[in-house]
Amino acid sequence: MAKNKTKKKLSLTYKPVGFVMSWAGGALAGLAFRKAWMAIRHEEDAPDALDRDRGWGEVLLAAAVQGAIFAVVRSAVDRTGAKAIERSTGVWPVAEKGGRD
Repeated sequence: MAKNKTKKKLSLTYKPVGFVMSWAGGALAGLAFRKAWMAIRHEEDAPDALDRDRGWGEVLLAAAVQGAIFAVVRSAVDRTGAKAIERSTGVWPVAEKGGRD
């Protein structure tokens, strides 16, 4: 019973830490995307969906690359934070098994 209560409390404690880590991960992913787009297309600005001067292929390629980078960085940041919490407390920070959504 006490262990279950600890897990619940740790999950609530982890939320602000997870938020800060996610914010930092988002900034890191944005930087990684800009660097990747520069390497792929040799342009500083990636096309936006509403950019009239860009074609479908370019817009969809940029969206796919950006989505992949953000997903990888988000997973890496979440996993690193969870493993660090587990190492320091001995408890996995999220009580339920399964995905984020």
